[in-house]
Amino acid sequence: MYSIAPWRPILCGPEPLVLPVAGDTVHAGFPSPAEDFAVERLDLTTILVTHPQATFIVRLRGDSMREVGIFDGDLLVVNRALKPIHSDVVLAVVDGEFTCKTLWLRHGRMKLKPANPTYPEIVPKDGQIVEIWGVVTATIKRFRA
Repeated sequence: MYSIAPWRPILCGPEPLVLPVAGDTVHAGFPSPAEDFAVERLDLTTILVTHPQATFIVRLRGDSMREVGIFDGDLLVVNRALKPIHSDVVLAVVDGEFTCKTLWLRHGRMKLKPANPTYPEIVPKDGQIVEIWGVVTATIKRFRA
């Protein structure tokens, strides 16, 4: 089973996380000529958090979402104020367990779809309670500590 563990959500508070930014973009192809970079400061909270009282960060465990670029150990920014729609990546509660999947909504039916073919879809059975806890709006990856 794929899970969010340990379950310790971090509430994103109103305090800004301001970091320096050099330049507008970085090219991933051929290097661009050297430019004079004026250092400005960028508040990551304004980029990642639209509803501070309803936004949480959780650490993901497992690899069922790898084909959408979400990997084991990534931090998920989860917004509980957004109404989930078809194709959102969501944090859901299925049989009391948290899971991260892509929401599939069509013709009054719902499924939770993994982004890894080795995992099954979750199709709610009659009487089973599936709660969409929040919408994943961003991930944060760490390459090196």
